[in-house]
Amino acid sequence: MNKEQENNPISGYIMVLVVFIILCGSIFMLSAFRNPVFIIGIIGTLLLLPGFFFVNPNGSRVLVLFGNYKGTVKKNGFFWVNPLYTKKPISLRARNFDSERIKVNDKVGNPILIGVILVWKVENTYKAAFDVDDYENFVRIQSDAAVRKLAGRYPYDNFEDDEAEITLRSGLDEVNHALEETLGQRLEIAGINVIEARIGYLAYASEIAGAMLRRQQASAIVAARHKIVEGAVSMVEMALEDLSKREVIELDEDRKAAMVSNLMVVLCADKDITPVVNSGTLNH
Repeated sequence: MNKEQENNPISGYIMVLVVFIILCGSIFMLSAFRNPVFIIGIIGTLLLLPGFFFVNPNGSRVLVLFGNYKGTVKKNGFFWVNPLYTKKPISLRARNFDSERIKVNDKVGNPILIGVILVWKVENTYKAAFDVDDYENFVRIQSDAAVRKLAGRYPYDNFEDDEAEITLRSGLDEVNHALEETLGQRLEIAGINVIEARIGYLAYASEIAGAMLRRQQASAIVAARHKIVEGAVSMVEMALEDLSKREVIELDEDRKAAMVSNLMVVLCADKDITPVVNSGTLNH
């Protein structure tokens, strides 16, 4: 037997009635005939008691007799089986696992802190009970291993890998899907079904977090400056065209260059500009 099979045990309520009848009959016969043979009936009822057990909703009991698998009880209720069976409880409820934040290296070698949130449940009780030593510990260890492997496949961001289309920070949907597939393959051996897996925490490790933050800020500043310069060039171009069309003033190349320089300083400066009034001619 190497796969799960469902066991349909006797109803516990029927066996309670049987045990009660045997017990009452043995006591009555013992008191009526004073024959110690009827003590066997009382002892027998006591031996039957360990066979009773409960199965709660979304629970199960794996039955084993002297090392032989006898099936799994998944129906909830009150039952009775052979008192010699061992009855290992295995929950079929969905469970959450929030892993610890572990330090790993991403694809380009940067140390990062990453944690995973996993939603899982037992689907095959035979595999969970017999194919692994401790299926709950198996889930924890394999989750850490899968996260380490996943982090090595993608960069944290594309600062150092411009060709990377998927990163841990921006491609969460693709990364989470890859994580689910990896965990599903690893945990299938224990009869575990992965309902959902996603990255719950992601950050640079403390030793490089400050440097990476400054780098991100610098990139943001460069992008903002690029946009400001692009807009300033358009505004200067429009100003020169309007002055030329309306014939407000005639500017030679030198004066145009001076005007462009002044406008670019005013439009691109990150501080308020202090104007200087020229009381002489424009040539001085």
